[in-house]
Amino acid sequence: MSDEASAIPLADVLRAANELVSVGLIKDFALGGALAAIYYTEPVTTYDADIIFVASDKTLSAGIPAIYSYLQSKGWRVEREHLLIKDFPVQFLAASGLTEEAVCEARQIQYQGVPAKVFRPEYIIAIAASVGRHKDLARIEQLMSQAKIDKPLLDDILRRYNLNLPKQ
Repeated sequence: MSDEASAIPLADVLRAANELVSVGLIKDFALGGALAAIYYTEPVTTYDADIIFVASDKTLSAGIPAIYSYLQSKGWRVEREHLLIKDFPVQFLAASGLTEEAVCEARQIQYQGVPAKVFRPEYIIAIAASVGRHKDLARIEQLMSQAKIDKPLLDDILRRYNLNLPKQ
């Protein structure tokens, strides 16, 4: 990860996500969004960290509310849809479909000694294609030009989820 990302309390975020797995609130997680892309590319400015999780229990009450309650008991604050750690916003997003597959297929990493997973670039591209905002299209372009992409894997993901890359 870049120097810019190191200013983010990412190790604390990842420790907390690992703790959520340890206590059984979530089954698995991976870093997604802009911070996942930064793992493979030059730094970009990002507002928050996206932790995509696979719920231990598929009922809504067992997911986000339980996560927020647990992390608030550990000193995290809530601001709108984010939990704040050291004033840095973190969003916990429940995985389903493409994002659940992305969590399952994520790369194992160590970040400042903390074990974690980060979405593979092929999944970041596919998710960005499914969302289609301007910043997502820019992320696709950046990843395609800067990251090592497994093109057959990307093509397979796009085909299975009926997605298309934007025209260059």
